[in-house]
Amino acid sequence: MLKINRRLKIKYRIRKKIFGTSQIPRLSVFRSNKEIYAQIIDDSKRITLVSSSSLNKKDDDNKSKLFIATEVGKRLGLKAKNIGLKKVVFDRNGYLYHGRIKNLAEGVKKYLKL
Repeated sequence: MLKINRRLKIKYRIRKKIFGTSQIPRLSVFRSNKEIYAQIIDDSKRITLVSSSSLNKKDDDNKSKLFIATEVGKRLGLKAKNIGLKKVVFDRNGYLYHGRIKNLAEGVKKYLKL
């Protein structure tokens, strides 16, 4: 329970400073033990513009979680670029910028500016 509370405190501290607008939306990441999810959110309108996850990874069954996170980031970046986004602000959601979170961000950086 202490680990979850620590992450939530970090999450709230980050969210005080980060706000997604129509011009520069927020890229939010959620990581579970098996999957990784990411979505680009416009906080001023309270809508999700684009989302991607590792749930539809039929061809990536034997790949590592790090590789899958990079692919999810690339898919999300490509979708965002197709709707006309050029820059997003990264919300790591209280997770350390390490491992799967870092790989997802690197995948998005190929298409968008963070």
